[in-house]
Order: sequence, then structure tokens, then C-alpha cells
Amino acid sequence: MLKGFRDFLFRGNVVDLAVAVIIGGAFGAVVTALVKDVLTPLIAAIFGKPDFSGLTFTVNSSKFLYGDFINALIAFLLVGAAIYFFVVVPMNAVMARLKKPQAPAEPTTRPCPECLSEIPIAAKRCAHCTAVVGAASRSAG
Repeated sequence: MLKGFRDFLFRGNVVDLAVAVIIGGAFGAVVTALVKDVLTPLIAAIFGKPDFSGLTFTVNSSKFLYGDFINALIAFLLVGAAIYFFVVVPMNAVMARLKKPQAPAEPTTRPCPECLSEIPIAAKRCAHCTAVVGAASRSAG
């Protein structure tokens, strides 16, 4: 039973997942700091209001804190933009550079020497003009 547990823990995908969670947490802290310390003050400098949490309205003694929602929405959009422009776009560029160009596919057809219609490579006779086009037929004739 302990051997099975040990095998489970040391399987590649469990260790990879643990590393991904740790790296994801650290990366999340970096992105949060970028949004909080760089992007939000930049928006505040442009629009003049860094924090919307004070925005509220009241209906029948119920207080709606829509400013907190606006803050969360802006933070979400900024985090998404930061991840896209600072991680996804550069990684796509790196992957495009590393990707080997695909070799052209082998042709599956060739032109008939008589009527110039496309025929399969292995054809011995053209389906359109019935001319003999196979190499085996030419050498026999």
C-alpha cells in the first residue's frame, strides 16, 4: 500500500502539477504587483481616480457597493491584459521561431502527358483520355 502511494507521488504528472501550482502562485504575485503598483497608478494618472470602492448607492436601506465590483473588474481586465501581452504574445513569438517549417507534402497526382488532366501518381492509364501513362506499360510497348 505504501509502495503504491510512493509511486503515485513520484509519477511525473503529480510532481509537474505541484511545480506548476508553486510557480503559478509566484507568477500570480508578480502579476498582481504589476497591476497594483504599475498599471493601476497609470490609470489613476490618466483618469484621476485610482480607487472606486467608495462608490455606492442605497435602495430601501440596502447599500450596494458597486465601486468594489468596478475595482475587481478593472483588476481582472488588467491582469488578463498583463498576462496576454507579457506572457502569451512573447511565448507565441518564441514558439513560432522554434517551430520547424513543414516539408511540402508529396504530390499525389501528376499531369497526363496527353490531355494534361490531373491523374493519380500510380495510374497506368488516364481516366479522361485513356492514354497509357504508366511506366510499366511504356517499357513493355
